[in-house]
Amino acid sequence: MLNYRTDWGRCEIVLEEYLSKNKISKSSLTKTAELQYTQLQAYCKNIIQRPDLGVLSRICFALNCDVSDLIHYFPPEKPQKEE
Repeated sequence: MLNYRTDWGRCEIVLEEYLSKNKISKSSLTKTAELQYTQLQAYCKNIIQRPDLGVLSRICFALNCDVSDLIHYFPPEKPQKEE
C-alpha cells in the first residue's frame, strides 16, 4: 500500500515585502524589468501558480537579487503528538 503525503509545505513569493523593505517602487520595477503592471501585481500578491522563469530572471536582474530573496519555502507544520 502506498502512503500518499498531502502536505508538502508551501512556497510564497515575497516580492511585495522585498520591494517595501528596499524602498523600490513597483513603477520603477515595471520599467526596469520590462513587465506589465498587472503582471507585477500578480507576483506581488502571490497569486501566481506557475511562475515564469523568464519573468523571475528579469526581476532578479533588475533588483540585483537572487530568486531565494523573492521566493520562500515554508515546510508543513508538524502535527502535535498526543500524550
